[in-house]
Amino acid sequence: IHENVMGKADAPVTIVEYASLTCPHCATFHTATLPKLKADYVDTGKVRFIFRDFPFDGLALAATMLSRCTDPAQFFEVTSELMKTQESWAFGKDPEKELRAFFKPYGFTQESFDACLQKKDIYDGVLAGRKKAYEDFGVDATPTLFINGAKHTGALTVAQVDAILQPLLAGTK
Repeated sequence: IHENVMGKADAPVTIVEYASLTCPHCATFHTATLPKLKADYVDTGKVRFIFRDFPFDGLALAATMLSRCTDPAQFFEVTSELMKTQESWAFGKDPEKELRAFFKPYGFTQESFDACLQKKDIYDGVLAGRKKAYEDFGVDATPTLFINGAKHTGALTVAQVDAILQPLLAGTK
């Protein structure tokens, strides 16, 4: 299963995020912190950001699979929008109907939506990644960030991310 990455491969800092699309703390991080992190650090070549799926429930797994069936170039846009609209699709009366409506502008038909959810390679790949994160890296909560290998849990604020990144970037251009 391919990695979803933003930023330069040779950036001095790498951040790996493990997140579940139905996690409210992940939604907070993606709406309040990630846009500034992207503008200040990713877009300037200082940080490489890797998003890894860690679905906590069947609904998160379904949304994850659907996001991986969209054009890979749209992955971060789709993920951002899923996080922004999480309240309506993840906690509404009819999550499947809401997800169908959400993915329609991304070119999904009834048939392609259903077909995506049957893709065993995506299903197995996402769950294998989740298992590896848990067993090898001790991920058991979302969001969990690894910043140059150091583990941080919770929806870090912009100030918290700045405080972690500044010493790591000291002396870099």
